[in-house]
Amino acid sequence: MMYYDNYYYGMNIIWWAIWVILLFWIFAIPYNIPGQRRKKDSAFELLQKRYAHGDITQSEYYDKKKILEEEFHKS
Repeated sequence: MMYYDNYYYGMNIIWWAIWVILLFWIFAIPYNIPGQRRKKDSAFELLQKRYAHGDITQSEYYDKKKILEEEFHKS
């Protein structure tokens, strides 16, 4: 076994920590972690969900969709 003061198997303890963090980042981050921030739904996605759930009528959906599209094209 190689052991020289602050070196473990040829790497400093800081490098081991970097590797552990890197591996955690690669494998754990793609999954949903409790408390993780999610991207907020856009106004159009919220409108689609409300229409799909039956909260608004078809005419309300198209009216609001038209308003959103006009605001998007102004920007």
